[in-house]
Parts: sequence; structure tokens; C-alpha cells
Amino acid sequence: MNALEAEIVEIIRADGPMPVSRYMGLCLGHPRHGYYTTRDPFGREGDFTTAPEISQMFGELIGLWAAHLWQAMGAPARFRLVELGPGRGTLMSDMLRATRILPGFREAASIHLVETSPALRARQAAALTGFDPVWHDGLASALEGPVILVANEFLDALPLDQFVMTQEGWRERLVGLDSEGKLAFGLAAQAEGALGVSAPAGSVFEQPSLALDIVGQVAGHVAAEGGAALFIDYGSVRSGYGDTLQAMRKHGFVDPLAQPGEADLTVHVDFERMGHAALKAGAALHGPASQRDFLLALGLAQRAQALSLKADADQRDAISAAFDRLIEPGETGMGELFKVLALSRPDLPLLPGFDLHRLPDQG
Repeated sequence: MNALEAEIVEIIRADGPMPVSRYMGLCLGHPRHGYYTTRDPFGREGDFTTAPEISQMFGELIGLWAAHLWQAMGAPARFRLVELGPGRGTLMSDMLRATRILPGFREAASIHLVETSPALRARQAAALTGFDPVWHDGLASALEGPVILVANEFLDALPLDQFVMTQEGWRERLVGLDSEGKLAFGLAAQAEGALGVSAPAGSVFEQPSLALDIVGQVAGHVAAEGGAALFIDYGSVRSGYGDTLQAMRKHGFVDPLAQPGEADLTVHVDFERMGHAALKAGAALHGPASQRDFLLALGLAQRAQALSLKADADQRDAISAAFDRLIEPGETGMGELFKVLALSRPDLPLLPGFDLHRLPDQG
């Protein structure tokens, strides 16, 4: 039993079983033992690899997307370029390098990063030397004036609550202790009467309140102040039922209750509900599209070809492998599992990547 598990056990003994959202929050964000507060989890030596770490092409295309959007906004003299959960700073670094082709963009942008992990802030500072990023512990202070916001694999790590349909109705899924004092899932004694949805017995309903609040807040801001936001994550286009909570360690799946704080806990994003939250807040909706369709529409194939022309044989193989992983379907690829959703001020045109508009080549 590690230190965080011991602390969670003591909390449960004192207060009773806890909601899944509280358990996730402690595992990921505990100030001393949380997964993201104590380590750099990315890359081959970590627990998982994100698209920016797979290839520079991903961040470059997102950067060109942002540059095109800035022009569509009327090229404001000042705007905030915001990233939620910026990892090692790789995505933002690649974005900024790509935007050199558009005069005025980088001079107008101020970089704002929503990040609570000291370990990752240090990596971001090193990656973004010369750009003077501003860090924020939460979203509210990062939003001011026109914004272009990017969030890659951010919503999936936000805690949510789960409910299970029983013969008595919906009952909340909780983390408690079994007869041996080990962490175990169970159900609340009383049924929930306010979910407003029905399903067959055994169905699991997930309530991503925090993610919905964040999407709604971002949508309300861009609708009022101008700009757009891009959310890229794995999940479903249509709402449904099911337990999507999973834990990842050393690039493999593990028990979510084993070794709290030692594995990444994530859930699948319900993009249909995220879209409804954005529309309710007054933003225009673009997508969701599959990552495959989005990146190909932005010119991923052309960018891979341009890089390959300047590469040696080993580099060409690496470029080809990265290209395939970004767009291929199935468990080994990200192309269909990952979705892309954009929110914008309603007076902006349909955004690149959602209208088969290809961005200019970087050469």
C-alpha cells in the first residue's frame, strides 16, 4: 500500500465511500502524491504518448490552424493563445514554430498555460524559452479578451461521477473498502432520482460535470469576447452508456484501484454532450470530426511528403510511421478513436479542418 492509498483508505474509514470523481481527483492531483503533480508521464519512458510527442507534424498543423483563425478574427493586435494541460510544452512549441510564416501572429500572441504540475511547468518553461508564457492554476484567469484555445487530451483526465442502473433505479458508484480493507467499487445505498434518464439494468451512466462546466465556460467566453477553441481527445460522437474509466501505466492498462497515483486515470469524452454545452453557452459548433479527417483536411499528407523530401531513409521511415499512427483506425492508431471539436464566436466562418480547407504549405 503506497502513501496515497493509505491516505484514501483513512478518508474512507472516516467519511465513508467516496464518489469516483473524488477518487480520480486525489489520484491525479493530490499535492504530494498525485500522478500529474509528481512526474513527467509522457513519451516512451513514461506511461503514454500523445500526438505532439509522436510527430512535429501534429503541432505544426494546429499552429497553422491557429494562424488562419487569427486572420479570420481580423488579426487582432493582442490576443491570448491558451493551452489547457500543455504537457511538456511540445504542442505549443511546434505551433509557434509553424506560425513564423504569418507576420504579426507571434507578436500579437501572449502565451497562457493552464497547468498545476510543478514538474510539467519546468518542462514547459524549457520548451518555450523566449516566449515568456504565463501559467495559471485554473481556467478563469487564463481567459481575457480574444482567445485561441487548444486542449489536446485534457478533457479525458477530468474527474467524473458514475451511476449504475439497478432494480431500484440509478445508484451512484463509489470507491470504498472490501472485507479485507482493500479499495473496491460499490454502490450507494440510496437510489438517485434526479438523473432524468432511463436505461436497462446494469447500465453505467457517466456525469462529466467538470468537463461540461469547462467547455461551457470557454464557449461563453469566445462567444462574447471573440476567438475559438479546439478540443482534441478520445471519445464518442454520440452519447451512450458504459464504464469508460481506465488506468494506464507503462503503455498498458492496469486496475484503476491499484497503486493510486501511480497510473494515469482517464475516461472517454462524450463529444455530443460537450457540443450541447457549447451551444447552450452561445458558441458556434464545428465538428466533431475524426482526427483522421481533421488532420488530412489540414494537409497532413502534404506536410509528411515535404518533410520526407529533406529526410534520410531512417527519417522517412519515422515520418511514415508517425503519419500512420496519427490517422490509422483501430487500437494501434488514433485516427478514428480521437475526435476534434471546435467552438467559436458565431460570426466566424466555418473553421479549417471541418470544411476540407487545407492550410498553406510551409515548404
